Amino acid sequence: MEATGGDDEVSGELTSLAHAVSLPAECYGNDPDIEMAWAMRAMQHAEVYYKLISSVDPQFLKLTKVDDQIYSEFRENFKKLRIDVLDPEELKSEAAKEKWRPFCLKFDGIVEDFNYGTLLRLNCSQGYTEENTIFAPRIQFFAIEIARNREGYNKAVYTSVQDKEEEKGATNGGDKGANSGGEEEKGANREGEKEKTNKGGEKEKEAYKEINKSGETAM
Repeated sequence: MEATGGDDEVSGELTSLAHAVSLPAECYGNDPDIEMAWAMRAMQHAEVYYKLISSVDPQFLKLTKVDDQIYSEFRENFKKLRIDVLDPEELKSEAAKEKWRPFCLKFDGIVEDFNYGTLLRLNCSQGYTEENTIFAPRIQFFAIEIARNREGYNKAVYTSVQDKEEEKGATNGGDKGANSGGEEEKGANREGEKEKTNKGGEKEKEAYKEINKSGETAM
């Protein structure tokens, strides 16, 4: 998948998660190798997903083979849950766990590793920083992120990255125009728009290949 202008920012944010992705030692039998393997997988998953919603309009992303079922079940059971900015209590309190448990168990055998530990952003307009990240079962991640994509909340990330790329392109185009004259500037802008359209199409195709290749193992 083609890198986006926000790649360096993503890498920096993920680095800050180094100790945030550590579960209590008893969960791993005090085996640091297992803990590190889990942390690396969780961080890799987060990085791949953030690149996807930065590169392609999230409304067109398909995360699993059963997105429609997940979304339908989610909104049937959690009609009023606010998903743009999550309240951890709505996920982690004892009352919340009791409500989430039947929903999650419905996807046992349908979604691979449905209860595997995954990183979930609290505020969908922000990245995977330590302060903006909590642990969630994989099916909970899918339910919330599919809803965020379909309801337009994740578009804030995509728009922000695209705006930065456009500003960069406009700055470069302005410099060329100043050196080459008015007509050449118009030509450069036309070529720039054509190139941007082509690159956008390529990014979307690559993103779909990535999500399809990952299937239900990487995601």
